[in-house]
Amino acid sequence: MACLWRQLPEDCVSRILSRTSPADVCRTLTVSKDFRRPAESNLVWNQFLPSDIHTILPSPINSSSTKNLFFLLSQSILLDDAKKAFALEISTGRKSYIISATDLSIFHNNSSNWTWKSIPESRFDKVGEVKAAERLEIEGKIRSQALSPETNYGAYLLFKISKDAYGLNSIPCETFIASGDRLLATSTATLDDTTNRPLHALFYGNRLHMMKERIGPNTATAAPSKRQDGWLEIHIGDFFIGAGDTGDITMAVKEIKGHQLKGGLIVEGIHVRPNP
Repeated sequence: MACLWRQLPEDCVSRILSRTSPADVCRTLTVSKDFRRPAESNLVWNQFLPSDIHTILPSPINSSSTKNLFFLLSQSILLDDAKKAFALEISTGRKSYIISATDLSIFHNNSSNWTWKSIPESRFDKVGEVKAAERLEIEGKIRSQALSPETNYGAYLLFKISKDAYGLNSIPCETFIASGDRLLATSTATLDDTTNRPLHALFYGNRLHMMKERIGPNTATAAPSKRQDGWLEIHIGDFFIGAGDTGDITMAVKEIKGHQLKGGLIVEGIHVRPNP
């Protein structure tokens, strides 16, 4: 079989590889040196870049090849005056975005309730931290056309909990995804995971159970998970982008029923990425 492949013109091999995926091409490179030239050709890697890549990038990026440009974009770059981080999924070439906290709609975003600061752990210039707020309402939007078509996406709130945080586990947050007036997903999630704090669960377990009744006694509530970059995330919901979809996708996290003062939530943004 390998001998038959070697008899094909290089251009033909490139065209065949361009109909696979970045992951498949990378595997091909590890299998045989004979495929290196066609597998690294611009013809192949141009197919893995989004068709609108030149409108996404604010200015051309100097790169020795399209393959190198692809891998550069898979590491994430800042767009829209550094209010969004854009990246290509390395295995498929599908688009993902992180919308910074400064580009989100936040209820009562004033100096009494929120503070804005720079921290070294963030990819953005500023993150938002709740100082003292009774209500928590965070909402982000992204255009359907900005995402990869025929793709299932998930949205996640990225955050940290300061050492002086309080009131964040009084009641689970409600999350939802919508497209216009159409609700696509809804769920609940906790911001402060108490599973590793048995004393907290012992003293406040009854209160937490009582407060959860306000949003639905049989509602499954997800706990935050830790990411490789050190941030925490909660799953807001999933949605599908079909070919030709238009309009905004709205993603929201709200805690408005607990009526308890809260603080110490540090928000970096909302991550919109393809589901596995």
